[in-house]
Amino acid sequence: MADPIPPGIFITEVPAARPIPAGRRLAVKDLFDTAGVRTTYGSAVFAEHVPTTSASAVLALEAAGYVTVGKTNLHEFAYGITSQNDHYGTVPNPAAPGRSTGGSSGGSAAALAGGYADLALGTDTGGSIRIPAACCAIVGFKPTFGLVSMDGVFPLAPSFDHAGPMARDVAGCQEAMRILCPGQSFDATVEAGTLSVALAWSALADPLVQARVEAAAALLGPVTPVDFPEPTGTLPAFQQEIADVHRDLYAEFGELYGESIGIKIERCLNVTEAEASIARTTRAQYAEDALAAIAGFDVLVTPTLAFVAPPADSDELEIRDSVVRFTYPFDVLGWPTIALPCGPATDGLSASIQIAGRPGDDARVLAAATALEAALSATVAP
Repeated sequence: MADPIPPGIFITEVPAARPIPAGRRLAVKDLFDTAGVRTTYGSAVFAEHVPTTSASAVLALEAAGYVTVGKTNLHEFAYGITSQNDHYGTVPNPAAPGRSTGGSSGGSAAALAGGYADLALGTDTGGSIRIPAACCAIVGFKPTFGLVSMDGVFPLAPSFDHAGPMARDVAGCQEAMRILCPGQSFDATVEAGTLSVALAWSALADPLVQARVEAAAALLGPVTPVDFPEPTGTLPAFQQEIADVHRDLYAEFGELYGESIGIKIERCLNVTEAEASIARTTRAQYAEDALAAIAGFDVLVTPTLAFVAPPADSDELEIRDSVVRFTYPFDVLGWPTIALPCGPATDGLSASIQIAGRPGDDARVLAAATALEAALSATVAP
């Protein structure tokens, strides 16, 4: 008999109505609607919500033979990076007990790390697929903005929101993308050592993380450090979109929001239109500057996080800025970005590397990650 699933990973487990084909267990972040299955969005406001239709991404994967085994826990309304949920518990990290799973798609990452699912759906607005992937030593892919449908997914900040797959290897994410985006090709291949690689931000990471990321980057091909910009000044645009999503809901049900998210929602509600307008202009300029910074390169490589998974009891508000520092930029940009483990770092916990590409370069990013994963498996870490 299989070990019981630890509490906090799934909000709702879904009994299988039929035998599940091997490798086809699907964990669905409880931000995606599922017909006939309770969908809470991680909030007490929707504790008894049962949709009548499923999100497009869920329907596509189920039509391809995946079977939903549960709705995974998350940071409330996907607005947080620790998956500490005041209503449904903190998600435990099977890959690193006592450490955070990251968020907001922490339950999806934990379901994979614990062996309770073969594929998972997550969303990513400031890093919510890639941060949990880094903390739980799995693979998480954030596609180009708009490539995977957000139909039937509760929004956080709509022009920053992405849906995407999480798996234990790159091939799992690649297969999911073929299903989620029919008509698109994700079958490009590259050889390790042949790419021109721009490297950014590794010197800002802890020494062991820096060493792992730089060694992994070198496996892809010749590496050139670049001064890749950070999205300074764009936050009010992000916050205003969140405010627009929650303005009426928070006014009516604010007492049901968890404490930490309530604080953040109130900050968002205080953003002025003038501040948001300046931030949108800054965002547009940032997109131009970012493209210029990697001109002539095939891919951009950065650490996913500057450190390994933080302690499970970390204060989300205190660590938030440091956790999203290397992930949020690619939501601002809408670029395809994948996170995958790249070797042991501090306390023996996994470091994680990000590979990013220009909008529409999803196939190249996945191909680069496939090549790197194979090269890393053939390399014994010192």
